[in-house]
Amino acid sequence: MALAYAKIAFTDAVRREQEERGSAHIYEWMLDEDTGPENVLSAKEASFIETMNGFYQATVNEHGWPYVQFRGGPVGFLKVLDKTRIGYADLRGNRQYLSLGNLAGNDRISIILMDYAQRRRLKLLGRVEIVSIQEDPELVKKLSIAKYKAIPERAVIINIEALDWNCSAHIPVRLSLEELEPQLYKMREELVGLRAENAELKALVSQSL
Repeated sequence: MALAYAKIAFTDAVRREQEERGSAHIYEWMLDEDTGPENVLSAKEASFIETMNGFYQATVNEHGWPYVQFRGGPVGFLKVLDKTRIGYADLRGNRQYLSLGNLAGNDRISIILMDYAQRRRLKLLGRVEIVSIQEDPELVKKLSIAKYKAIPERAVIINIEALDWNCSAHIPVRLSLEELEPQLYKMREELVGLRAENAELKALVSQSL
């Protein structure tokens, strides 16, 4: 966490809680102007983002209620546009438009990207620009995934204002079927061999009776 993230996340109320509970001094360095803003994506963040097949996003409605949604898609559907912008094609879904409506009134967004296998977590804070397919069909096409069976309706462009690699403590290790496949393949091959060996042994036993 660096200056940009701390300036947004460490509100006066948060700082009071840190002071009261004795942790304020631990985070003083994050508010130092010499820390650097760190709201620019490095190669590390860009690579991490482009390997994701989903993320959690939070928006806030006009009554102050947060709405958290999981956005999923093929690997690479969340694209890095440049060092301060990422984006994705918003596909037609259940047509409740909760996030879209929230962003119309408050363009702030919070995103958490999880790599459960490696216990890594990247948090992003930003402001969103919505571009309809009628306004810029080429942009929406650029963000869309070829041959993916869903209808893109708009582009969601996120201008990153802060980022933070979060602590890995308490992140459970979870593996997808794709990540497990090499081991599963090996186990299946071993099982085929064991079954064949078992069949041969049964045949030998039958012959000896």
